[in-house]
Amino acid sequence: MGRLDGKVALVTGSARGQGEAEARLFSEEGASVVVADVRKDEGTKVAAEIAETGGNAEFVHLDTTDAEAWEKAVRNTVSSFGKLDILVNNAAIWKGEGGIEDIASETWDVLFNVNCKAAFLGMQAAIPEMRRVGGGSIINVGSTLARHGAATSAAYSGAKAALALVTRSAALQYASEKIRVNIIHPGSINTPMLREGTHGKHLDIANRIPIGRLGQPIDIAYGALYLAGDEASFVTGIELVIDGGTQA
Repeated sequence: MGRLDGKVALVTGSARGQGEAEARLFSEEGASVVVADVRKDEGTKVAAEIAETGGNAEFVHLDTTDAEAWEKAVRNTVSSFGKLDILVNNAAIWKGEGGIEDIASETWDVLFNVNCKAAFLGMQAAIPEMRRVGGGSIINVGSTLARHGAATSAAYSGAKAALALVTRSAALQYASEKIRVNIIHPGSINTPMLREGTHGKHLDIANRIPIGRLGQPIDIAYGALYLAGDEASFVTGIELVIDGGTQA
């Protein structure tokens, strides 16, 4: 038996990177998976490949900053698979910001909308369905930048720090309904977002990581798998750091 047999998961930002690894691993462990992303071609391909290997998966186009799109995505999930047990708020963006005086107001708003508000909207849409089936697991994806200052990433760091506190608040609010809410803080993970954000200099970061390498998307996916499953039934409101020892 898989660790997620019979469960239904919606994973945002799952057309590539960490989200893709999470969607594929969840399927391998028995879950039906909704691949949700704004990247239609890549997301459709991931869902099709999961189905080709015997899994249950479908793609849903989702702008995570749009409340109506969230409602539609959750409705489609329940229509296709009957319920929603797991939500992974993985979708994020990161761009070079510069110092406080250099950050445009529009950049600040976009980074907070995608990296914090979107997860709030996802929780609002998903929680009623989780309540209907007697519980569920919400996994928000933060960043180790939420836990310390960053000279050139104030907006991104601020958004992820806010998400961590939203996670804790939600965990307390819904614990009695068996809806668990946790957050994973990845360190430097070898994803398209990291490679693009560092302009191809991502490998230089590995020298500063105690374990001696960049993280891989599967490293985060295994953490999400634990939080998603029944093995973590007594775990809510935690911040799980997966960073190769950087913050030890």
